[in-house]
Amino acid sequence: MFKQLLLAAVVAASFGTISAPALARDIIVQVAPPPPRNEVAPKPRRGSVWVPGHWEWNGRRHVWAQGHWVRERRGYAYSEPRWEERNGRWHYQAGNWRRGDRDGDGISNRNDRDKDGDGVRNSRDRNPNNPNKS
Repeated sequence: MFKQLLLAAVVAASFGTISAPALARDIIVQVAPPPPRNEVAPKPRRGSVWVPGHWEWNGRRHVWAQGHWVRERRGYAYSEPRWEERNGRWHYQAGNWRRGDRDGDGISNRNDRDKDGDGVRNSRDRNPNNPNKS
């Protein structure tokens, strides 16, 4: 009897962990999030990415999630959490990592090394889109 009860508890717990990530990605509500709070970003940390504070939905109302550091993933760019209005409803998109476009400009990393051809890699160029190449 005890083994059956234990097995049932383990199976029930595993279903909860499977469905939780799916719920976190597709949040659609009728209520617009409040304006973002003013939060001062700390100085950059090597090997980390700052995730700014943002509003999340707890099932009944918006709650503020404070900014925090996440470990950088080499070759990936972090997309911040955001709310988008579509047809009068608010869609929450959780923060995630995108591969292959570190600067988020839509150009793959392998084609985005020296956009203006001035001999300075975009990652080190103060003005990588300068048509005058100065």
